[in-house]
Amino acid sequence: MAPVPQTMKAIQMTQTGGPEVLQLKDVPVPSPSAGQVLVKNDFTGVNFIDTYFRTGLYPAALPLTLGREAAGTVVAFSPPDGGSSSVVPVPVGTRVVYMDQGTYAQYSAVDASRVVRVPDGLTAEQAAAVYLQGLTAWTLVREAADVRPGQWALVHAAAGGVGLLLVQMLGIVGANVIGTASTREKCELARENGAGWTIVGSAEDVVARVKDITGGHGVDAIFDGVGKATFDADLEMIAPKGHLVSFGNASGVVPPVNILRLGAKNVKLMRPVLNGYIAERQDLEKYTGELFELVASGKLNIAVHDVYPLSQAARAHVDIESRKTTGKLLLSCE
Repeated sequence: MAPVPQTMKAIQMTQTGGPEVLQLKDVPVPSPSAGQVLVKNDFTGVNFIDTYFRTGLYPAALPLTLGREAAGTVVAFSPPDGGSSSVVPVPVGTRVVYMDQGTYAQYSAVDASRVVRVPDGLTAEQAAAVYLQGLTAWTLVREAADVRPGQWALVHAAAGGVGLLLVQMLGIVGANVIGTASTREKCELARENGAGWTIVGSAEDVVARVKDITGGHGVDAIFDGVGKATFDADLEMIAPKGHLVSFGNASGVVPPVNILRLGAKNVKLMRPVLNGYIAERQDLEKYTGELFELVASGKLNIAVHDVYPLSQAARAHVDIESRKTTGKLLLSCE
């Protein structure tokens, strides 16, 4: 393999604000600490949560390199101190995918315990495109809501990165899937990916349509990455004993909730975070293995909206915030 350079390109921000705060800079290549690997990143994902850190909605120390996932190749491994056997060596040349902070960069130093080998048959682009959002969607379906065959499920923003994966996964487990989206074109995309019914949220009465579609039953599980704009309607159309899974704030943060509002239908309200489901290595391997098998078997389609050069991270942020994208946005780290 080519020698590791001393410097690399990375996207950094020294202040919060609009996409213009994202700057391409030359920074030192990190040195892996004991028990870490150095990964040469091929692709890194752009996620809506990146915009929360960029704007300051989620606080973070500055300067900051954004990014939470990447796929690439191991170019160095630093053995753990004291000969610990708890860290399994990752050979140089291994293709891996991982979640960590600061992946808008050409190289990343990552704990060896957090990288997962990319199986043969999956490209680095596929792995980066499905990893974080796919694990998020799969754990929401299996853990947070524990959706069962025949149940009614509704996905807001069903044509987005997580939304398209949720629609497909809910179909895989046998749910009756309703998708909402902002345009008829996006609704059609959700239908192509398995939604049995779709609703144009900007033009239709979502609550009334859901009651009509479900025969008055309501939906047993709602997956809401929109937040403030949809939360009240969620409580209206959820079925008795339903799961309301709020996992994003695309329209703004949900205001404080009077817990008594949940009592009328015995609603289970959740705000899950992916890391809580994969903190243990065995859970990370379990859910990643299941996810990659869904992709390899052809049951799960990975939709990539666009691949941007690293230098155009700001444009990627403009696009994802426009609500006009569908599927996953990636940055090429070459």
